[in-house]
Amino acid sequence: MASSSTATPSRRSVFDAAYIRSEFSAAGISAHFIPLIWKYVLQNPWCGDLCGVPSLPATAYALLQQKFRPTTSTLTTAADSKDRTTTKLLIRLQNGESVEAVIMRYDTTLGKYDGKPRSGGVRSTLCVSSQVGCKMGCRFCATGTMGFKSNLSSGEIVEQLVHASRYSQIRNVVFMGMGEPMNNYNALVEAIGVFTGSPFQLSPKRITVSTVGIVHAINKFHNDLPHVNLAVSLHAPDQDIRCQIMPAARAFPLEKLMNALQSYQNKSNQTIFIEYIMLDGVNDQEEHAHQLGKLLETFKAVVNLIPFNPIGSSSNFKTSSDQNVKKFQKVIRGIYNIRTTVRQQMGQDIAGACGQLVVSLPDERSTGGATLLSDIEDFRI
Repeated sequence: MASSSTATPSRRSVFDAAYIRSEFSAAGISAHFIPLIWKYVLQNPWCGDLCGVPSLPATAYALLQQKFRPTTSTLTTAADSKDRTTTKLLIRLQNGESVEAVIMRYDTTLGKYDGKPRSGGVRSTLCVSSQVGCKMGCRFCATGTMGFKSNLSSGEIVEQLVHASRYSQIRNVVFMGMGEPMNNYNALVEAIGVFTGSPFQLSPKRITVSTVGIVHAINKFHNDLPHVNLAVSLHAPDQDIRCQIMPAARAFPLEKLMNALQSYQNKSNQTIFIEYIMLDGVNDQEEHAHQLGKLLETFKAVVNLIPFNPIGSSSNFKTSSDQNVKKFQKVIRGIYNIRTTVRQQMGQDIAGACGQLVVSLPDERSTGGATLLSDIEDFRI
């Protein structure tokens, strides 16, 4: 006997943009109604169905009831850091798996930009996941311990923003959560298209996609996502060290990666953000800083040095000392004139810091999270 899930296909997220446009087109319904539906769900996060959406054609209501749900994911828990700057969301997907998204709040009045006091107040950045688990297997990242389980649909990516909007008005989005975004490329592009359209209206300049260096995806990134920021998890200045700490680097040799980044920058003229996790005795010596400086001296880049966050007693890595981080930064800045920052750590008390993202099921207690560069808007050059 067939199971109910086999007999009755699951309804799709109303935020699966390509699917709902296709279904509306086939039914002869104008696509201009779709942003109105999204706006209704955003403003009515606990709506059980889509019958309350105003001013739709009768055929649209029937189609929505038959094939779509307002959201297919459920917000299971929301944990706040002690200083309340970080909120970690555990989200259960329709297939029973879970992912995490992290809201980070920045008070702009406490900092300066370009040497001048900043106006404004608190603004929020959302770190989203693109996959359940990850294929890349980076040895310093807890997500890699999960292995790869599944890609998120574009709707499941967008729903993380919908859930987060209950807690904060999101201004920036970074794809730095679970998974390698470039390995879920079509859903990535589609989700960002929703983020930048009505009703979300995020600026593409306030969206950042982080990758370990998927060369073929970088080659088409600018054409598909113009003005969106590209961040590269480099983490080492030579191929041997990269392969030791990032097994996936074997498939993307450093020379080919740098050629792809140079081509991308020639076409886009955009700053590239370089993420570099500081591992004691592995990649944090002055010689490594000189290697990195020489590697990047022809680029318009910002290097973000990331203090390593412990991912459990089994980790073989230790955090670089503050002294080594400062020496490293001094070389990159002072000798190679490359803008270099040290990542502001947020959410460590709720395991919401960089590299700690992992979900433990079936008990649904999360032991991980994610984080961002300091504040992406501070990196405008």
